[in-house]
Amino acid sequence: MFFHRETLLTSDTATLPAVTSSAAPVAQEAHVVPAKPVRTRTSFKFVLLLGAMAALGAVTTDMYLPSLPEVAADLGTGTSAVQFTITGTLIGGALGQLFIGPLSDRFGRRAPVLIGIVVHVIASLLCMITIDVAPLIALRMIQGVGNAAAGVVAVAMIRDRLTGAEASAVLSRLMLVIGVAPLLAPTVGGLLAGIWSWRAVFAALAVFGVALFAIVWRFLPESLPAHKRSTSTRAVLGSYGVLLHDRHFMALALLPGMAMAALFAYVAGSPFVLREGYGLSEHQFSLLFAINGIGLVLGAQANAALVGRFAPERIMRLALPLSVSLAAVLLVVTLTGFGGLVGLLVPLWLMLAVNSLVPPNASALALGRHGERAGAAAAVIGASQSGIAGLVAPLVGALGGNAVAMATVIAGSMLAALAVLAFATPAYRRGRGEA
Repeated sequence: MFFHRETLLTSDTATLPAVTSSAAPVAQEAHVVPAKPVRTRTSFKFVLLLGAMAALGAVTTDMYLPSLPEVAADLGTGTSAVQFTITGTLIGGALGQLFIGPLSDRFGRRAPVLIGIVVHVIASLLCMITIDVAPLIALRMIQGVGNAAAGVVAVAMIRDRLTGAEASAVLSRLMLVIGVAPLLAPTVGGLLAGIWSWRAVFAALAVFGVALFAIVWRFLPESLPAHKRSTSTRAVLGSYGVLLHDRHFMALALLPGMAMAALFAYVAGSPFVLREGYGLSEHQFSLLFAINGIGLVLGAQANAALVGRFAPERIMRLALPLSVSLAAVLLVVTLTGFGGLVGLLVPLWLMLAVNSLVPPNASALALGRHGERAGAAAAVIGASQSGIAGLVAPLVGALGGNAVAMATVIAGSMLAALAVLAFATPAYRRGRGEA
């Protein structure tokens, strides 16, 4: 990845559209069409860099996953407590995004992500030496705050340049990079933990953070010029007031969170379901986790192709009912034991693949409504993803930590997402859907 910062973005025009005040009220859709960013050619190298930033949180979670049973044994704690080290990262990510997103509208995109990566590195090093689960949970929350800066800035930088189907396509392409995390991170984490211990995983995360800091420092361009930034702290804080009063935006912002809740119900529950329930070894678990990761990547790339032909809202109208149906099949399989491990994995793989179509389309539609406050809008979407997933994922452990508990939480999350799309957006109302 040796390329100059200025070559990462190429534009068909010299300027982007002017930004309105973040304290301005939301335009009435029936009378005013919000200005769109000028279409630009987004280089593969730029998408790769944004993907590496957005993948920081996924790598932090997935590399650590195979070690959960060993962490519980080493620290003398139970399944629910050690699963909360995953939840803590998500909660920290949610809070961090709400804080960092508006700051990136005020001070630009580069500084927040660099500071966030430093926080990630320091928290990773401290996690290495912890001897109790309580400080480990606290440090994982701090780690999540640092990760949030990279994730929210990556999404905001896309909205600085693109909107609608173009933004959805680029968000889907990010999944190709992010998808490397479930393909490789559990295997790397399992090998490190097997050779040394689970503490070596955090050493590797610190090294990854240092490398990402160096790449961002050298190559990430600033996408929000000084004259287009929020001009005051009051304007930054006012952004959330505008967003919260836009009910359509809030409904769209919730959908990625509910899709992420289903994913993290699987992420948090799978080490115990597959390793303890089905007796898989650490390496067998890592292999199956990677196979499911391929489903996520293929689903996201299918979406990148589909948005060129179909409206994002139309894709969600079909994807969510199909996800609910597959989640229902998964629940039936776990209740009856039909098909054993294969019977569990087939509907799970299909559900994860179809479910990956929801977040990029919902995010693109939501961001398209508030380009003038893209950092705050990206923060709300990101906080929804991390916060809802963080609150829902522990239910797997609370319900017993077995396959039925995992499938129940997944099905409930997808059913809730379908209800939001049906009743809180015009997606299924004749003549009122998004173009």
